[in-house]
Amino acid sequence: MIRSILVALDDTKGARHARDLAIGLARRTGAALSAATVLDWPHVKDAHEPVPPGAVAFKERRDAARAQRAEEEADAAFAACTAAAGETPFARLRLTEAPEAALLAAGATHDLIVIGRDSTLGLEDNPDGLAPVIEALLHDGARPLLVVPAEPAPGSGGVLVGYDGSIPAMRAIQLFALLRLAEDSPVKVLSVGETRAEAARLAGEAADYLRRHGMAAEPIALEGARPVDALLAEATAMPARLLVMGAYEYSALRTLFTGSATRRLLHGAPCPVFVAR
Repeated sequence: MIRSILVALDDTKGARHARDLAIGLARRTGAALSAATVLDWPHVKDAHEPVPPGAVAFKERRDAARAQRAEEEADAAFAACTAAAGETPFARLRLTEAPEAALLAAGATHDLIVIGRDSTLGLEDNPDGLAPVIEALLHDGARPLLVVPAEPAPGSGGVLVGYDGSIPAMRAIQLFALLRLAEDSPVKVLSVGETRAEAARLAGEAADYLRRHGMAAEPIALEGARPVDALLAEATAMPARLLVMGAYEYSALRTLFTGSATRRLLHGAPCPVFVAR
């Protein structure tokens, strides 16, 4: 069962939805909630930046202005979280390292990291709408992520699990089950294979595992070579309130959850995505 949640705060739409989702999950489960802002002092106060003669005073003023802006944004994010949380308690984490290092360290003491898909985390660039820190958390972190889109569609059709039999997919459904994130919702397990029989075997394997954890899991087997498209279409049609998937693995059948496929799913999913490596 989930005991602790870390949510990353900033002023993006995805981060606000992630905050509200994390608060709701903490209320329902009784899990301890930590809300973190990332001030990113290594970026804000770049000590290694070359400074031409006569520009030291300018750099000091610029850095001071950046630092003040970061502090003000952090204070505003904490104030908004306090208003949204109401009587739900949370711990404030004021992280000062770069986003990757800060969230990797903080995430090590939590069961789950909740983050907006479009989070900028201070001054971090986010040109394509997917926070760069997400990839670092998946590659180097030990905790699953819950990635929340900027405009999550209302999901009333339960949970969709994408399963290809890979180690990350097995870990993802295990963590999903142990953390009890289904919350009594119906679960569909979708597998895509080169043959329908192979897809049925995979989907049945995962559905059987989830049933052992008390879930009403329905296997869906599709023959084909476009698993990402199949998952996005099914998530939209249900509509799913949550998509569960593993990341960064080569399947003997297809490259289902490679880095590029994972990015496509994170970009295109209409609902929050629970992802583990």
